[in-house]
Amino acid sequence: MTIDRRAEGGNPDRVGTHAAPGASPGAAASASPWARRLLVAGVVLAAFNLRPAITALGPLLAEVREALAMNGTVAGLLTSAPALCFAVFGGAAPRLARRWGPATVVLAGMAAVTAGLALRPLAGGTAWFLASSALALAGIAAGNVLMPVVVKRWFPDRIGPMTGLYSMALSVGTAAAAALTVPAVRALEGDWRLGLGMWALPGALALLVWAPVVRGARARTAASAGAGADEGGPGPGVRITRSVTAWSLGVFFGFQATAAYVVMGWLPQIFRDAGVPAPTAGLLLAVTMGMSIPLSYVLPRIAARLGHQGPLVAVLACCGLGGYAGLWFAPAQGAWAWALLLGVSNCAFPLVLTMIGMRARTGAGVAKLSAFAQGTGYLIAVPGPLLVGALHQHTGGWHAPLALMAVLMTAQLMVGLVAGRDRCVEDGG
Repeated sequence: MTIDRRAEGGNPDRVGTHAAPGASPGAAASASPWARRLLVAGVVLAAFNLRPAITALGPLLAEVREALAMNGTVAGLLTSAPALCFAVFGGAAPRLARRWGPATVVLAGMAAVTAGLALRPLAGGTAWFLASSALALAGIAAGNVLMPVVVKRWFPDRIGPMTGLYSMALSVGTAAAAALTVPAVRALEGDWRLGLGMWALPGALALLVWAPVVRGARARTAASAGAGADEGGPGPGVRITRSVTAWSLGVFFGFQATAAYVVMGWLPQIFRDAGVPAPTAGLLLAVTMGMSIPLSYVLPRIAARLGHQGPLVAVLACCGLGGYAGLWFAPAQGAWAWALLLGVSNCAFPLVLTMIGMRARTGAGVAKLSAFAQGTGYLIAVPGPLLVGALHQHTGGWHAPLALMAVLMTAQLMVGLVAGRDRCVEDGG
């Protein structure tokens, strides 16, 4: 059921929100002002901690490899591990959430992230380093899947603004870890262990906030159980694998993740091969990634107002195609324009998160949809950066990789138009 709050004189951000008949208005709506602020802080802090374990490693990978005598195969495994772990561990999150509640699982995920990041600097060899990294990535995988569930359950009438808020926090965490790790190490005259280990501190802060959130969630669950509030809902009975909407969201997620990983991994090299100085190439990547910070907040609010998110899908795809065309014809001359266009295109990530929250009627349905879409998507994204690198190596240029990315972006557009339809997975659509 699509609720048009504009006709009721309510908040326009509620447009397109799906709710089951008689569903609870959400925990945040019935909580005290202090509890609502705590919920929002918990969402922001959890989102902030979903990427530093990954982006802090890249700038220090050379030092880590040298210190641990890590060979190229293991280093390659580290670069592909996030997508693999997200696909593997994320699938368990809905089952755990049904058993323990999403808040408890998010708390456990934050504990895993914090422990993994704290233990990783103590590694004396590659086995310990890989195991502690996997622990952190497992916690991140749970957070990836359950953040849309938390928003759906606690803020069902504010899906757009809350998705925008946590997407922006995720982007800030991503950029902060990439930009601040090396300067922090140099300023403190430390080594790579300090640079990686310091990102356990935001995780510890998230734990302090989520502990009372979990206690409050359990109390509200017990109080509302007799009233038929949605805790399990019909989600476990949803046949996700037979839903066109679920498959379109999963494939769309995979294509946008592929584009993002390729941009993060290869854009500076494309610019450098075109004659752009290395510092400028790094700055161009920072601009591309930085575009997601404000847009991640604005885009979900717009998406939540629309009955069909297809127009937004088309705009982002056209920006991506424009960026690839620019890199093909004039990579150095229009470098800043291409960086901006690709930065806008990469904001398909907060858009697909918003759509996941809108394509199911219940928190349990969102949990299954989020796990399926992200698990499918991350598996699709694994070979993309490797294939781009192989094409570049065999052709000696960037035209073949850019042609491949243009084809994938066109496919992203087509499947995104299907994913953007106003359908719910509970309806079999």
